[in-house]
Amino acid sequence: MAPSSYVPNRLVFSYVLDWIAIIGIAAIGLGFREASPNHRPFSPVDPDISFPFVEHEKISTGLLVLISTIIPAILTASIALVFTPKLSTARGTSILKTWKYKLWEWNVAWMGLALGLATTFFFVEGLKKLIGKPRPDLLSRCDLDPATVQQYAVGGEGSQLPLWNLLVSYTACRQPDRSKLDAGFVSFPSGHASFSFAGMSYLALFLCSKFSISIPYLLPYPYKAQKGNAAVDLSTWDPVIGGDISDQPMTNCAPVPLRDQAAAPPAYLFILPLLPITLATYVAGTRYSDFRHHGFDILFGATMGTVISWTSFRLYHMPIRRGAGWSWGPRSASRAFGTRFGNQGYVKERIVESRDLEAGEDSRHAHSASSSEP
Repeated sequence: MAPSSYVPNRLVFSYVLDWIAIIGIAAIGLGFREASPNHRPFSPVDPDISFPFVEHEKISTGLLVLISTIIPAILTASIALVFTPKLSTARGTSILKTWKYKLWEWNVAWMGLALGLATTFFFVEGLKKLIGKPRPDLLSRCDLDPATVQQYAVGGEGSQLPLWNLLVSYTACRQPDRSKLDAGFVSFPSGHASFSFAGMSYLALFLCSKFSISIPYLLPYPYKAQKGNAAVDLSTWDPVIGGDISDQPMTNCAPVPLRDQAAAPPAYLFILPLLPITLATYVAGTRYSDFRHHGFDILFGATMGTVISWTSFRLYHMPIRRGAGWSWGPRSASRAFGTRFGNQGYVKERIVESRDLEAGEDSRHAHSASSSEP
């Protein structure tokens, strides 16, 4: 019987819950953002926080959202809908089935991006408000009165210390704009560096995956690939269990010399991941030149954004060198909301079970029977 468009409702609902969870993480981060930060005591003669306050930042918050969120979202969706599956891959495959793969690739492309950005937002805002580190331009924001500064001394001997050893409370500041003053105590980590590297690193990984931009590697089976159409046939191939057909062992084939088993991609393709990383580096660099963050704040933020984006990418996408550009497939319907101890992962043996995205009419009873498994 021909495949139908049946998709188990429990599977669809489980991914709706995934999106709700991602939004929830971002909502908690928004709550952190609205909270008042910790105000760490500071020295009124510290040169590291004596830089001038720059009114007009090179990269505004709105421009940061465009760079870290909107641009990656548009590009990943466009690539998922246009380039996957390839035309040669989809030859002989029904239009409905081809669009299932396209829409699934689009969904997981955005899920990975959204999870990375939401998690970054959560940690950035939480750490900013918890630590309360002064910005390099804090004294310009604070507007201290030198005549009364010793009255606000905190810690140690207090006002008995000489001025260069004195730590004072933020209450010594005469700044009438409380929001401007509070913003002077959120230097660590750099939000611009974190978000730009989270969004742009994810985009770079996505481009490397879809356009096969990776360091050459040796295949586990040193045999020649089968001749004929090298594209994967979607009518019989599942991206979750299929992998790259060149990775499959071939029988009755002569071994291939090591140097002939792989080759470097065209050099011009490296421009694709280089552009987003360069843009993220520029955004992070402006935070130093605008006196908004210390060097360590920027480096930590960039590292955190990169690590989170890599983790969110790998949750939804196969390894770049071995995944042939595909994402991981959906969970099994019977394990859509979790799995019990002793089960391996969230996908049952798809070789012997009907696929969740391609279940036929005669497989609906199998789905309903398997749904009782925790």
